[in-house]
Amino acid sequence: MISTKSERELVLMKEAGRIVALTHEAIKNAIRPGITTKELDQIAYEVITSHDATPSFKGYYGYPGSICASINDVLVHGIPDNTQLKDGDIISIDIGACYKGYHGDSAWTYVVGQVDEKTLDLMEVTKQSLFEGLKQAKPGNRIGDISHAIGEHVHAHGYTVPMDYTGHGVGSKLHEDPVIPNYGPAGRGVILKEGMTLAVEPMVHMGKPQTKTMSDGWTVKTKDGSLCAHYEHSIVITKDGYEILTKIPELEVTNG
Repeated sequence: MISTKSERELVLMKEAGRIVALTHEAIKNAIRPGITTKELDQIAYEVITSHDATPSFKGYYGYPGSICASINDVLVHGIPDNTQLKDGDIISIDIGACYKGYHGDSAWTYVVGQVDEKTLDLMEVTKQSLFEGLKQAKPGNRIGDISHAIGEHVHAHGYTVPMDYTGHGVGSKLHEDPVIPNYGPAGRGVILKEGMTLAVEPMVHMGKPQTKTMSDGWTVKTKDGSLCAHYEHSIVITKDGYEILTKIPELEVTNG
């Protein structure tokens, strides 16, 4: 069942989203060669809890971390540990915060030190595919319009999207209906309505689209070992478009 959110609910979701954005800012400022993903996880935990929220991911189906920290060929669900970041790495940080029963969810990919132009292009195409998708997020359009815009942008630049991982609704549950694929035909799927809250999140491979899950049951990698990137915002459908919830209004910035 797909719900639309009341003004009261949206106030809480905007605060949850703001906390997520503040956490991204703190992690972005801390990323450097030598820091461990476990240290980044602790930073996230401290920021989230200091704002009277809880990490959405921690304990979710048994997940051990406050964030997902996915390095290079890790697509999603990288578990924070003692792995040190190295110059030339890229890392996708996925953050969820629950504030008074409502979730914000956002992922962003960051560089560690210096990376080559091909890697920067992958990141830029992935980020732009998010905003191409969001251009279709307005009442009367369909979920498939978002999916199609993302996939077309990615494929036009010679990259691929994994078939098994999608965006989703978000609200009082971290994952709600509808499912939001990152590819597919336009004009299909649920009709978007004012008050719907969605987490749109393109994930993009430099190589082939197939993935594999590691023995820990969480970590998902590209099957061919190619680099991948991941960008995500939580939004609400408004009267004439959308509003990003996972941002810091007082700074007038978004992640990245």
